[in-house]
Amino acid sequence: MALRGVRVLELAGLVPGPFCGMVLADFGAQVVRVDRTGVRGGTSYLARGKRSLALDLKRPRGAAVLRRLCARADVVLDPFRAGVMEKLQLGPEILQRENPSLIYARLSGFGQLGRFSRLAGHDINYLALSGVLSKLGKSGDKPCAPLNLLADFGGGGLMCALGIMMALFERTRSGKGQVIDASMVEGTAYLSTFLWQTQEMGLWEQPRGQNMLDGGAPFYTTYRTADEEFMAVGAIEPQFYELLIKDK
Repeated sequence: MALRGVRVLELAGLVPGPFCGMVLADFGAQVVRVDRTGVRGGTSYLARGKRSLALDLKRPRGAAVLRRLCARADVVLDPFRAGVMEKLQLGPEILQRENPSLIYARLSGFGQLGRFSRLAGHDINYLALSGVLSKLGKSGDKPCAPLNLLADFGGGGLMCALGIMMALFERTRSGKGQVIDASMVEGTAYLSTFLWQTQEMGLWEQPRGQNMLDGGAPFYTTYRTADEEFMAVGAIEPQFYELLIKDK
């Protein structure tokens, strides 16, 4: 496994962090989830391949245990808003002083800087601020978020995992750790690069839901079937569209 021997401490949080930790565990990393004391369940559905322990980081003894663990870890995954770990004396400045090779991955909605950095939010909020939500939905209807997949998982957990991979690679050259600032707003905006780079190609010149790739074309959309189910059609190329409409 590619990440065999990599030691990760995942501070328990909402789904983006546990998903990131699960991706690392799936590729061989030794992931230990640090839960809050007195809290049950919550992220157990994304705990595949992980071990866990419970610490009260607000108490000196719990914080001291985490510092000792971080002194031997390769990666620590912080899912909290800006300033939370600093208040606990567990920010990157302190932990990397004790372990200069530590990769400190910070995964939050709005990032560590700016006027929103200390605010709470959810997938739909990050999706809206990224600009992507304005592109999603049916013609003439309100924008509609595609579950919580884009910001939480794509722009958040998966982008953070990619940042950790790159930091691990860079460390093989410098021997030093990195601080990763993974913002779900910015990660989702990055995922949507194609949308904005193709504005002048005619792909998105019509209102939402009336373009070729968002349900506005008969050859790239969904249809209700005779048995009251649905089918997806994706026949963009002329030869495939011809086969689609051919009378058999």
